[in-house]
Amino acid sequence: MEPELFYIDHDRFLADLETVARRIEADDWRPDFLVGIGRGGLVPAAYLSHRTGIAMLSVDHSSGEAAFADELLAKLAVKMRQGLNILIVDDINDSGTTIAFLRDAIATYGGIADRLRIAVLLNNVSSRAKADYWSEEIDRARDKRWFVFPWEAVAPKEALVSAANEVPERLG
Repeated sequence: MEPELFYIDHDRFLADLETVARRIEADDWRPDFLVGIGRGGLVPAAYLSHRTGIAMLSVDHSSGEAAFADELLAKLAVKMRQGLNILIVDDINDSGTTIAFLRDAIATYGGIADRLRIAVLLNNVSSRAKADYWSEEIDRARDKRWFVFPWEAVAPKEALVSAANEVPERLG
């Protein structure tokens, strides 16, 4: 079964980003750094950094180079112990696997839970992990579309379908 690819255009991305920025600004909690999570969170984090004026760092979680990401996550934990707040930015909280991994890894390195928050464009209400800021909520129990963000739209359709099919329970 081929997934329904749902392309998010640039204007919607900008509107979603503005919603996330406003939610962050309306909160009393203030991040000292935004952290874009590679690959999906890098573009939203860069835009959000420009929009809010908050400095941006990045962690490449999707590359499969665990040692590289672990070193950076340990550095984030140090910043948190120094009293700094960290806001991780990703494109979607889907299954919650990435968010749960990041929270657990940072805690393992001594990160302080109340100094870490998560922002996403799309938040799955049935995810096993919690995001703190988002633009739109979806429910994967009912919504089986595969969201294609503007920075992914240049990928060949076969690559998008392959990525979607890696987690079939999200689609069927």
